[in-house]
Amino acid sequence: MTIGLRLAHTADLDPCELRAARALLDAAFDGGFGDEDWDHGLGGLHALVHDDAGLAAHGAVVMRRVRHRGRWLRAGYVEAVAVRPDARRQGLGGRVLGELERVIERAYDLGALSASPQGALLYTARGWRQWGGRVHGLSPDGIVRLPEEEGDIYVWPAHSGALDPAAEFVLDWRDGDVA
Repeated sequence: MTIGLRLAHTADLDPCELRAARALLDAAFDGGFGDEDWDHGLGGLHALVHDDAGLAAHGAVVMRRVRHRGRWLRAGYVEAVAVRPDARRQGLGGRVLGELERVIERAYDLGALSASPQGALLYTARGWRQWGGRVHGLSPDGIVRLPEEEGDIYVWPAHSGALDPAAEFVLDWRDGDVA
């Protein structure tokens, strides 16, 4: 089986590739991947793994701002990670994350993501660390606490030593899920 990995900006993906990525995410999340979720993964870099049957795995890293210790940091935020159901357990998710982690280490102050308990297994196995502090969002009405997001945020270890769970962790606002 031939496996190929491609890193490309949203602007460099043709409409067919974008449709294939969205279809993969819809299938992987069993219809639980909405339009706002899709929008969150656009505008950054996409890691795409192809096999002989087509698109087998996808993930994206987009820039977000996170305020921590009174400073706004450039965060490489991981979004839209999925592996085609018939291609799981072959290390393809790890290949996608490896490429995204490389981008985060070279281009951002911080790596972060939000994961379900099932998805967290992949991230923690690669060294991502669960954020142990409170999570906030900079809403149109000011800073609001997001207790429903606490426990779901993970940070990339290359930067996590400089983070203090007792200090603020404020995500920039966006439609849909903030984290």
